[in-house]
Amino acid sequence: VKKQILDEEIYCSPEATVLLASYAVQAKYGDYDPNFHEPGFLAHDELLPKRVLRQYQLTAEMWEEKITAWYAEHRGIARDEAEMNYLKIAQDLEMYGVNYFPIAQNKNHTDLLLGVDAKGIHIYSINNRFSPNKSFEWSSIRNISCSEKELTIKPLDKKAEVFKFFSSQLKVNKLIFQLCIGNHDLFMRRRKVDSIEIQQMKAQAREEKARKKMENQRLAREKQLREEAERAKEELERRLFQLEDEARQANEALLRSQEAAELLAEKAQIAEEEAKLLAQNAAEAEQERQRLEITALKSKEEKRLMEQKMREAELIAVKLVKESDRRAKEAEHLKQDLHEAREAERKAKQKLLDITRLNYPHMARYPQYCPGDSRDANFDKGSIKLDLKDIDLKRLSFEIERERLDYLENSRKFEDRLKELKSEIHALKLEEKQAGLYS
Repeated sequence: VKKQILDEEIYCSPEATVLLASYAVQAKYGDYDPNFHEPGFLAHDELLPKRVLRQYQLTAEMWEEKITAWYAEHRGIARDEAEMNYLKIAQDLEMYGVNYFPIAQNKNHTDLLLGVDAKGIHIYSINNRFSPNKSFEWSSIRNISCSEKELTIKPLDKKAEVFKFFSSQLKVNKLIFQLCIGNHDLFMRRRKVDSIEIQQMKAQAREEKARKKMENQRLAREKQLREEAERAKEELERRLFQLEDEARQANEALLRSQEAAELLAEKAQIAEEEAKLLAQNAAEAEQERQRLEITALKSKEEKRLMEQKMREAELIAVKLVKESDRRAKEAEHLKQDLHEAREAERKAKQKLLDITRLNYPHMARYPQYCPGDSRDANFDKGSIKLDLKDIDLKRLSFEIERERLDYLENSRKFEDRLKELKSEIHALKLEEKQAGLYS
């Protein structure tokens, strides 16, 4: 029956073919086990007709998944029971159990197909074996006769038409006739009341079936208990392995924690030493800070003093500039006075000469004959005047020279003082920079 379905001699819907394939797999492999029946275990089995495979655009993996889904539902069904379920589904198919023979109706030689099965005789067209054109059930047939190549079917209804057909060979006629007789006898036997022996045999068969069912249930229960025990054993082993692994991990964690504790102790010791060193550095830094503060205060005081000195120097410079200006003005006045004095001296000399020429003209021509007393007296007066003028000029020149020397001395001192102030300012700036770096 399976071969006829796969060869498409018996038409079967796609849904029914998948269900029949699942029963065929159950009969071949037993109960489904996901650990053993991995994907691809049905790759070499022919389970579906080619017509169904061509009808749907599904891969072999998709068909296997559908069949496996039904196969998993048949868990606990024995193999012979799976075969019986397969046949129970197959016997409800329209083309199940039908034997087809080519025939010709009457003398017109219309090509037809004759089908014989457990229900009766059916007449089909050549291109349609699924739906019969005409059917004769065994209960409605009165007589079937065979003479050489002709077969005649007479219905119980005498008014109905007698059906005659011709086959191509005598052997085919005889085979059709024997099939009709055998199926009719089976049909009549099914309608009769069973004898006591058959009833006893059926009762024994039912008892045997019930016993087998109970046995199968017991075996299934034992199998289930064994599987549960195996699963429990596997779970205990897995749990044992897990506990061993956890113990190993705990031991490793303990070792790591001990190592970590030792490292932490070393780190704590190092940290303590570092803390001491840092405290010492902090104390030194505090001392340095105090020293720098004192230095900063000193530098501030020195800076203040320096600023005061600078202000004093600026005041001195301003005073010196004013004094220099005053001295310059005084020198200018003195120069002017000197110039006026010299001019007055020159005028006085010129006047004296003029007076001398006017009073003693003959002495100018003849100086040897001039009276000695008069000349001496006049010359003494002029010389006194000249001496007085010379003394004033010398005194002015001396004072001017002395003022100039004082001015030069004060300028030199002022420049020396400025140099000292610059050097002190430079030293204070260096100290202030160093104090800034320390801070």
